[in-house]
Amino acid sequence: MREKLPLMFAAMLIFMFGFRVLTPAHEYMMRTELYIIMLLDAGILIGLIGTRAKLPAWLFWTALLCGLGLFAIRFTSDSAWWTGHLMYSLPPR
Repeated sequence: MREKLPLMFAAMLIFMFGFRVLTPAHEYMMRTELYIIMLLDAGILIGLIGTRAKLPAWLFWTALLCGLGLFAIRFTSDSAWWTGHLMYSLPPR
């Protein structure tokens, strides 16, 4: 399991970045949920950095950029801060 952990960190960061860039959010998070998700993102990013020697260089740098991109997205707009997604739209009722 320990030899798969760095790959899981990298895959999770890449998947979450792709999901948050390509999928529009439809509702804001509660403040507690926002902080928990940000701590989870930071924890996975720190875990990736701690296990970088066990990953190929291209995968590490791709995952690192995606992990930093997760936090960069939050600074693009007010809705991005609260949702973590690049796009925000309300579905029609």
